[in-house]
Amino acid sequence: MFRFPVDLSDDEGTVLVRFPDIPEAITFGEDRDEALMRAVDALESALMIYIDRRLPIPKSSPARGRPFVSPCALSVAKLAVHQAMVEQGVRKADLARRLGCHLPQVDRLLDLNHASKLDQIERALSSLGLLLHVETSKAA
Repeated sequence: MFRFPVDLSDDEGTVLVRFPDIPEAITFGEDRDEALMRAVDALESALMIYIDRRLPIPKSSPARGRPFVSPCALSVAKLAVHQAMVEQGVRKADLARRLGCHLPQVDRLLDLNHASKLDQIERALSSLGLLLHVETSKAA
């Protein structure tokens, strides 16, 4: 979930990273590893635009041999809250009422730069009729 393929290209000694599904996310690095490391930050910054504008997160296109980049695990959980809110037509104020909290707390819950506690995200997902499942796999 929320894994996006990237296009890598050599641009005069730097590696340029573009996300076909998230055109707002563009970054670069001196080599492939650095470019992919920076790509996570570029992706999360671009996804904040979707959250701020209350837009659905675009679906990921097939890899077709391209590498994938994912937000960090906490951001993925926050994106799941956002996506459920968009799909269900739940506003921030509605979620705040469901959780018995104030609107600034919901804003922080959806802020990919804020270190929310996982139990808060689980409560938000539960109030939206969802469960959070955590899974691990071998690194590529």
